[in-house]
Amino acid sequence: MLFLGGNEESTLKDLNTLLGKETIDLCNTSDTKGNNPTYGNNYQKTGRDLMTQDELAVMDNGKCICRIRGVRPFLSDKYDITKHPRYKELSDYDESNAFDVQDYLNLDLVLTPETVVNAETEVILEPDAKESDSASGDAADSKAGTVTGT
Repeated sequence: MLFLGGNEESTLKDLNTLLGKETIDLCNTSDTKGNNPTYGNNYQKTGRDLMTQDELAVMDNGKCICRIRGVRPFLSDKYDITKHPRYKELSDYDESNAFDVQDYLNLDLVLTPETVVNAETEVILEPDAKESDSASGDAADSKAGTVTGT
């Protein structure tokens, strides 16, 4: 599990429970002044949430909490994506790299004999051959979109 940050109350509560508690040493000092001055130290051990919901909500944006099976959860630095060798392929670097779901959904998809792997169980769809052929001036294959059974 990787917690990158957030404000959702149920998520913060679950993560707070998951992280558990830690034991801390608490030292209280008392100093009384007057006719009979006294001074004292009180040492005790007490339990505290490792990170409270409030601390999780305002966690540094450059940090994350990582939980791996068999390992206690730990606080780590987030990876700087600008250092990744393929960062230039992301839309964060260049908006033209963004994937437009609506454009993809608007594609005319047809079945062609070449794209059918197994007519009984598996079908692969490709963009309409008419779109790519019209640019080159070729007529679309008259058999495009037909599938014969086996």
